[in-house]
Amino acid sequence: MKIQRKLLRQKVSFDFSFLLIKFLNSSLARLFGDDMLLHTYKSFDMELPLVNIKDADYVILGLPYDGTTSYKPGARFGPVLIRQATLNFESYILDYDVDLAEAKIADAGDVALPVSIEEALKVAEETVRELREINPKALPIFLGGEHSMTLAPVRVLKPKSYVVFDAHLDLRDSYGGSKFNHACVARRINELRVEVAIFGVRSGTKEEVDFARKNGIEWIHARDYSFEAFVDIVSTLPEPIYLSIDIDTFDASLVPETGTPEPGGLRFWDVVEALEWLSESREVIGIDIMEVGGEKLGNVTALTGAKLLFYLLGMFEGIKK
Repeated sequence: MKIQRKLLRQKVSFDFSFLLIKFLNSSLARLFGDDMLLHTYKSFDMELPLVNIKDADYVILGLPYDGTTSYKPGARFGPVLIRQATLNFESYILDYDVDLAEAKIADAGDVALPVSIEEALKVAEETVRELREINPKALPIFLGGEHSMTLAPVRVLKPKSYVVFDAHLDLRDSYGGSKFNHACVARRINELRVEVAIFGVRSGTKEEVDFARKNGIEWIHARDYSFEAFVDIVSTLPEPIYLSIDIDTFDASLVPETGTPEPGGLRFWDVVEALEWLSESREVIGIDIMEVGGEKLGNVTALTGAKLLFYLLGMFEGIKK
């Protein structure tokens, strides 16, 4: 018991020291004119020229948290891994004749998040709110981080609809003793009176299926997914829309390092095609790419997430032409 208490004290001390270092890093950056928010710190610069938050059309913010992970941890490394993986790609997007080096992109860094999920969501909300106060017109793109963190920007941005690509329904009332577990995020969002549509599903419980049916939540199994089905459903949803992409929506061969990989997922181009239509046809108020995991530079999951990020930026930038 004494050993357990000692280890617990060491863990608390480490967590406090880690957050203190992050806070000081952020404070010093703000003092010397770096483009930082109250709770953020710089982790790794993307392979793109960046502008200040107030001048940006797109602002990237990392939410590095995996405190409720139920299978494989590592999503807390997602934001930095995605940024590192951008080193592998050209800034010019062939598909849209867009060079991201000419786009007005800001990187607000990563949020220093507490261990408690409730406190982490609170800090994330405060940061998203601060971001919106600085530049309410920019499109925010959040990098995760486990899917539980999506609740924070949704609470702040207040979309009418939530469109998500995910291998899991995430409609549990609680999981692992918490209502804010990553397996509950779509349900918590639906309780905010936000319409929910889920695509690429291949895992869920009877409880979740019954909840979806009772509450009019549309979802499409990965085996039944088609572009036409996506358009039919999303075209009827009220705007604005918050778009969330859990990286495990893709087949496990594309994203083996994600927290809960599932075989039989969507192809990269399935999702890109849907996002192209969505970016051109509906009002999108915020985007996230969640559950990118792993610990090594250049892992395939991070590469998939980074490429998807570049395609999303290219799509929205291409609309301006």
